[in-house]
Order: sequence, then C-alpha cells, then structure tokens
Amino acid sequence: MIHETIVTTAACDGRPHIAPMGARYEGERIILSPFRPSTTLDNIVASRAAVLNFTTDVRIFAGCVTHCATDWPTVAASRVASVRLVESLAHAELELDELRDDAQRPVLYMKCVHRENHAPFAGFNRAQSAVVEGAILVSRLFMLPPEKIDSEMAYLQIAIDKTAGEHERTAWGWLVAAVARHRASLEASPSASGHAAAVHH
Repeated sequence: MIHETIVTTAACDGRPHIAPMGARYEGERIILSPFRPSTTLDNIVASRAAVLNFTTDVRIFAGCVTHCATDWPTVAASRVASVRLVESLAHAELELDELRDDAQRPVLYMKCVHRENHAPFAGFNRAQSAVVEGAILVSRLFMLPPEKIDSEMAYLQIAIDKTAGEHERTAWGWLVAAVARHRASLEASPSASGHAAAVHH
C-alpha cells in the first residue's frame, strides 16, 4: 500500500524542501523511492533525515507539482536534522537506515524515531482525494497520453463540483491551469517531449 504524504527535508544550510511523495511501509521501515534528479534524495543522503507530514490541505500537493505555491511554513523537527510543516495534522520523523542505489530511482529505507500529533483528523473528503489524484496526473504529464489525462481529470472534476471547499477549488484550479500550460507548450513546439512538465522531488 502506498500512502500519499508530504515529505520535508532540509539542505545542509537549513533550507527547507517540500515534496509530495508516496511512502510504503515494510515492517517497521518506511520506504521512499524518489526519481533522479531529486532534491529530496540529495537532502536525505546528506542529512540522513526526513519528515513525513500528514495533512488534508491538498493545496500543498497541487502547489508543489504545479510550482504555483511551494513556500509553505515549516519549523525545525524535534529529533532529526530536518523540518516539518507547521500546519500538519501529524508528522513522523525519519532517519535513513539503508540506501539501495539506482541510476533512475534509488530506494531509501527509513526508520521512524519520533511521532507527534498536532490536530484532529476531521474525516475524508472526496474533493481532497480528487486533488491528490490530479496532482499525480500533473506530475506525469510528460509520460501519459492526452486522452488519459482528459478522461481522468473529467472524472475527478465530479468530486470537485460536488464536495470541494475553498482550498480544494484553489488547488484544482492550479492543476487545470498546469495541464493547459503543458498543452500550450506542446502546441507551440510540436517536437518537444514534454519533459519540462516532470516534477523532481
């Protein structure tokens, strides 16, 4: 099972980096598999630390993959050389336990050394799930056919129309605009491969 989270890391100079990323659990360890090139990967290798942030503010997912909003407030983590989101519902602080290197997608085995809860979980919202799915689609614009993007975005739009609040509508607007920008760039340069749309975490 893959859990969609926000991973925060810190560079050697303390600069925070925020990235949506799927996390898998294998026994007591948490597995992250960022594609190269990856600031998250570089920061974890340097600091041996990262933080999983659990949040229902889907603007963070959409803002990061579209580059519309990437500067979300962070504070220092409690136990590891990293940062966490100020507004997370909960967070887990991780230390690097094992790195299995790969030219394309290294596998990072992390162990949790500290957890904190900050706010209650209010319940599931379909629009929040739709935004997360839309953010994943946008991160893969360079590899998916246009008709798949269109059909899936149209289906997700139903949940947005029926259940979205202000935050979800804002996030969805960023995603729709990102798809439109990608299409416009391809039309302006038909030979372009679309790799500019790729998101490196």
